Amino acid sequence: MTTKNSTLVANFEATPQVASDAHELHGVVRVAQGTVALVGGDSTDNDIVMLAPIPTNASITSLKIGSDSLGGSCTFNVGLYTSDGTVVDEDAYATLVADGAAMTDVRNEAADINTIGQQIWEDGGQSSDPGGYYYVAVTFSATGGTAGDLSFIIEYVVN
Repeated sequence: MTTKNSTLVANFEATPQVASDAHELHGVVRVAQGTVALVGGDSTDNDIVMLAPIPTNASITSLKIGSDSLGGSCTFNVGLYTSDGTVVDEDAYATLVADGAAMTDVRNEAADINTIGQQIWEDGGQSSDPGGYYYVAVTFSATGGTAGDLSFIIEYVVN
């Protein structure tokens, strides 16, 4: 029988004790949530829906997205943009999610499980934290063309 400690446990048991980053242990969970009413022209190929500004030093623990059926063979990616609208990583979290889905956690649909605990600047593939905010966004990759609702619940940790 073996016992393997996570870094969090090893830091806790160290003498002297090593403080873990707040986004990994004992941080504050926050929520950004809402619904965006889309008209027919909002879900065409390459259309972007900015969902919420999240601090770049936050760690996303859950990213749930759901939508009405938006027509056609509508699919979308879930990723990150800067606050000026520049793409950081269009599909950092999810690729080609089908519309009409119930609220589904897509946090790791495209992102590897070893990204759990990373800050979002790392999820976006950046080499250092630029500070400020990234927008979590949906980018349509196949046209829907009909009106409907897009809802989201983003849970993240930051202190």
